[in-house]
Amino acid sequence: MLTKKQYELLKLLHLRIERDGIPPSFDEIKEELELKSKSGVHRLIAALVERGYVSKLPYRARAVEIIKLPAAMKREFDLFPQDLETKVAEAVKSLTTSVLAEIPLMGRIAAGTPVEAISYEETRISVPTGLIGSKGNHYALLVAGESMEREGILDGDTALIRAQRIANDGDIVVALIDQDEATLKTFYRKEGRIILEAANPAYPTQIYSPDRVEVQGKLVGLVRSYH
Repeated sequence: MLTKKQYELLKLLHLRIERDGIPPSFDEIKEELELKSKSGVHRLIAALVERGYVSKLPYRARAVEIIKLPAAMKREFDLFPQDLETKVAEAVKSLTTSVLAEIPLMGRIAAGTPVEAISYEETRISVPTGLIGSKGNHYALLVAGESMEREGILDGDTALIRAQRIANDGDIVVALIDQDEATLKTFYRKEGRIILEAANPAYPTQIYSPDRVEVQGKLVGLVRSYH
């Protein structure tokens, strides 16, 4: 699974190679992805190489070659005409004409140490239905903490959650612990225990007996504001 930044880099590489015949420079990538340094670019490219999405060609400038694209990105590009300017125009039109859905904003959820359980509606927000789908009941939570940053979930983001009581291994879920604390983590079952795993090595994995954990929803989308 790619993080948000890894996905954005792979998409940028694909679009620029398609348009210009060569990938963008490290300086251009740094600016486009709003990274603090070129070392961040190196780390993202190394992660894509490790996952088999790109390869690095020796002794050549801008020597990055795309090997494959994830299924979600293929579907995204298949929806658009091949001309780049048309792609951009269609993408903007899609965003501006999307049908909106109103869902309750239920407060904060910890991507870190669990916080007091959230069970009240603060307000309602409008989100494109394409982000959440048409099935199920949905709600939003403000993300507090950095434990899921390697999944591209950052402090201050708004997590879009589909309410559900079951989860599969690898799902990112809202988990209620001991009926009074909630957290956002990746869910696993192992040897009769529930594992709630962070996506940041600074935060420990949480392990509980099944009777202590109640799944309250699955992450289906993310909204980020840039100020």
